[in-house]
Amino acid sequence: MWLYNRQLAKSQILIILDPRIPQAYQWSEGYKATPERPLLDMSQGVPGIPPPKTLLDAIAIASSDPSSCGYTANAGEPLLRDAVVDEMKTIYGPGADVSREDVSVTAGCNLAFAAAAMTVASKGDEVILPVPWYFNHEMTLTMLGMKPIRLVTSPQDGFQPSVIECAKLITPATRAIVLVTPNNPTGAIYTPELIDSFAALAYEHQLPLIIDETYRDFIIDGPPHRLFTTSHTSSLPQSWSWRQTLIHLFSFSKSYCIPGHRLGLIVSSPSIGPALNTALDNTQICAPRPAQRALAPLLPSLRPFVRASALAVQARHVLFKNAVPRRWHIGSQGAYYAFVKHPFKDVDASEVCKRVAQEIGVISLPAGFFGPGVEGRAEGEMGRWIRFSVANVDDEKVKKVCGRLEECESTFGWELDPK
Repeated sequence: MWLYNRQLAKSQILIILDPRIPQAYQWSEGYKATPERPLLDMSQGVPGIPPPKTLLDAIAIASSDPSSCGYTANAGEPLLRDAVVDEMKTIYGPGADVSREDVSVTAGCNLAFAAAAMTVASKGDEVILPVPWYFNHEMTLTMLGMKPIRLVTSPQDGFQPSVIECAKLITPATRAIVLVTPNNPTGAIYTPELIDSFAALAYEHQLPLIIDETYRDFIIDGPPHRLFTTSHTSSLPQSWSWRQTLIHLFSFSKSYCIPGHRLGLIVSSPSIGPALNTALDNTQICAPRPAQRALAPLLPSLRPFVRASALAVQARHVLFKNAVPRRWHIGSQGAYYAFVKHPFKDVDASEVCKRVAQEIGVISLPAGFFGPGVEGRAEGEMGRWIRFSVANVDDEKVKKVCGRLEECESTFGWELDPK
């Protein structure tokens, strides 16, 4: 045991903070829920509805097939990869230049990010990451011995990252730039023009641009960007090809409501295929097969379900915006999340979230979980911000959450910011 502890003390894993979601659930353990005042969870980004029955039935059938118990190729089931290509032409436009060879299926999008990072960077290398960041991205880079470089975003800019500021962070040690859009945790949606400008910057410096588009299907007014299309935009050079720069990540968890089946994907140039294949072989061998085999023939028929889910979440954002107490200011919102500034003067969001969970039964996450700080406390002005996941709950629960937030303004005994 002594030898084990000595070796563990040298482990890179120990410098990573504890997983964030369980901390928030621990806060809620002190709440005494009743039928009239149940616990309301707006913390983790999980679908608030089940997947369609057709998908559940297909997964059941695939799971009962003995052939689903064996390995498949590291890159995934060929039929699903073909279906993904067709789906991307629906989302990004018929001109999207994507083929089966570009697609690798992964055991969730977190693993997709880890595999992408291992493919393009090594221990000691720098990876630029917007702050607030998705905590699993920062934790993965730190675990791999890579150095996350903070690209700070601000509420004044709607938490949109700056290309100019990003350019200042590039050094000889930089190996990649990472974006998440729609963003987790802020909900901010980056415009195609902004994404073009980051692609141009990455192309200029011959850096991979890793874009996590887990929530892409919750953009309802046009394609998320134009990078996959063969036609060039004015902000990109004529020599632009997405395969020289872009690494696209996606998760089936949110759009298809199957987070427990752990299915994601990477779309990238086949030129990095051997390195990516090695990363996948050493982390997953292959992604779970039943969900892959179930989804492959169903993706086109599931598009109406995905669209309806996106419209319902958008309507819930409108409801949340109209119902949230006036002293709670929404800085940005989109896809699953709303990023909200609490009204209590000189109180860190971690303290607010803890009391909100324990005393009024609402689970949410403080901004300190999504950026640098100490024990969940954020640095500087970020200490006032809280992430709410509007996708977790139905419309009635959104109203109840907002009512309870207004209650705590008078019951917590903290000074309110007059602004």
